[in-house]
Amino acid sequence: MSDKPWIERFIEKGLFSSRWLMAPMYLGLVVALGMLVVVFVQELIHYVPLTLSMDADKGILAILSLIDLTLAANLMLIVLFSGYENFVSKLDIDDNEDKPEWMGKVDFSGLKMKLIASIVAISGIHLLKVFMELGKAPEGHVIDQAQLMWMVILHLTFVVSGVLLALMDWMAGKTDKH
Repeated sequence: MSDKPWIERFIEKGLFSSRWLMAPMYLGLVVALGMLVVVFVQELIHYVPLTLSMDADKGILAILSLIDLTLAANLMLIVLFSGYENFVSKLDIDDNEDKPEWMGKVDFSGLKMKLIASIVAISGIHLLKVFMELGKAPEGHVIDQAQLMWMVILHLTFVVSGVLLALMDWMAGKTDKH
């Protein structure tokens, strides 16, 4: 039995149990993942009939859109599984042969790195799509230079943030744990 007063034990148990308030948020992410699947299928249905009439650039843009949606879905799965396991409860699926190898092994630091890497990839693909569309702009079309500049700045901010996060994790790994 603990030497702590009953009120302290009660508060600590309440605080620990409050992690379950996150469970509905993770269930909401499952619904959002379903929404993303619907959007992906809509895009696919839109592009498939156009395949034979598309030039290479339009085909690449279509594929980049699908990759963008897939990366966003991967990001949601990483947040969903790792977040749930790190902050709510361990998933009891050890006997499942389909269990991804990384599940149960991604700590908060790894989650941050996977998250920023996914954001950088999504941002990079979106920026690539915009640059590809620039070459196909109709004559007389004015390019919004300010918007383009801010998109590049935002992407570089994500890249620098990722590098700084990796550097901080590396430095933290080199120090003695307290």
